[in-house]
Amino acid sequence: MRMSPVAAALAALLFALAPVASAADRETVIVITEAGEHTFRVEIADDPREQERGLMFRRSMADDEGMLFPYSTDRRASFWMRNTYIPLDIIFIEANGTIESIAERTTPLSEKSVRSKGPVRFVLEINGGLSDTLGIAPGDRVGGPAIEARQ
Repeated sequence: MRMSPVAAALAALLFALAPVASAADRETVIVITEAGEHTFRVEIADDPREQERGLMFRRSMADDEGMLFPYSTDRRASFWMRNTYIPLDIIFIEANGTIESIAERTTPLSEKSVRSKGPVRFVLEINGGLSDTLGIAPGDRVGGPAIEARQ
């Protein structure tokens, strides 16, 4: 049976707006600060399509959730907020798990490039303002199963 163009367009839109991963598909990232450990349940964006989509079209995210972008080699990372409706803290992480830099409270829907200062192996996106609230800062360490499995 062939799908009408309208039905095909609707199906494509629903697929685009669907969450990337269910709660069961999330992995654990732990950020270790002077104040203590902070655990996040993260979706893994480990292929080009997932990395391009990121957290686009989301209207909310729990404070203990996020998205991790692992790379196979160290690289300068660059992000934008196109079609991203929630402000994010974008945490750039070196291969050894050290936070290299943080872009705090990025502007929703902005197409301005947000870049790491140097080469990184991972990028963690969490709700905007959480880095400040939790005391997460450059030099802190990031670990947990989601990181360790990809180092």
